Amino acid sequence: MIEEQWDLPNEDATRGLGAQVAGTLVGGLVIYLRGELGAGKTSFARALLTALGVGERIKSPTYSLVEGYRTRDGRPAWHLDLYRIADPGELEWLGLDALAEPNAVVLVEWPERGRGALPEADLEVHLGYRGAGRHARLQAKTLRGEQALTHVG
Repeated sequence: MIEEQWDLPNEDATRGLGAQVAGTLVGGLVIYLRGELGAGKTSFARALLTALGVGERIKSPTYSLVEGYRTRDGRPAWHLDLYRIADPGELEWLGLDALAEPNAVVLVEWPERGRGALPEADLEVHLGYRGAGRHARLQAKTLRGEQALTHVG
């Protein structure tokens, strides 16, 4: 699978990368967002959802665990933050069956906490600190992920 890397000098650059990824999506995609607290996972997710035309306020799902939206073209979009999950079994009551819809855009922060209960990632976004800025490493995990990643900036 392919992998690309970017230096992100500030939060605007992180948001810009999220918007670029959104511009490559023609169907659904499952994206795992990995990184330390404050590394930019939520900023990336918000920018991607905004670029897909989600017109409402995009809330952080830190306490609700999952927030659902519709994109400009009517696709379902889900943003999950599993930081507060101790065991994947806790996700059963969330009704995650909707995440498997082929046209859905699914963004998952802290996916390792939902291992076995989530659809497999098409694309993994690893965000981390680098000096005063951040660094992003994107890894395609499926053919859909490769198709998206080859068209990013």
